[in-house]
Amino acid sequence: MSVKRDLVTALRLFAVLAVLFGALYTLLVLGVLQSLFPTQANGDLVVRHGRVVGSRLIGQSFTGPGWFHGRPSATVSATGRSDPYNAMNSGGSNLGPHNPLLVRAVRQAMAAYPGIPARRIPPSLVESSASGLDPDITPRSAYLQVPRVARSAHLRRSALMALVRRHVHGPWLGLFGHARVNVLELNLALVRLEHR
Repeated sequence: MSVKRDLVTALRLFAVLAVLFGALYTLLVLGVLQSLFPTQANGDLVVRHGRVVGSRLIGQSFTGPGWFHGRPSATVSATGRSDPYNAMNSGGSNLGPHNPLLVRAVRQAMAAYPGIPARRIPPSLVESSASGLDPDITPRSAYLQVPRVARSAHLRRSALMALVRRHVHGPWLGLFGHARVNVLELNLALVRLEHR
């Protein structure tokens, strides 16, 4: 008899705790976050002209000479094929520094910067981040791309240098992390600059 009673008590306790912490607590936290930090709670989405164009938190693929390029993405699909910037497949490549696949990927990424010595190309332009989705590059990486973007977009280098400078975010609280440039925000500002 006591085993049956203990089992019923355990199941009741499980049901109460599941409702309390699985549903009510989750809804409470969601409600508080939605009211205090609505932008962050919804993925820090960037909306232009009523349309979502991306997130400040997830890198996107910008190709072509007229755009600032972000970090390479290492995300792959479940079948093992490259699937750049797909947040569903977040994760690094786990390739070691001497792995031929990593060496080839870095060399291919470096080919996008002809005429620039390898030692001057920042790692954030040729190596993926741990998540494969990093939305930021270093200021040095952005400044390095200014000549190419200026040529392609027919803009003055000085105007693009100033644009990059305005989009450099310093370390959090001036102490934590490093200076960075969000590539999506920079490219959206570039579009506005081109259409002036």
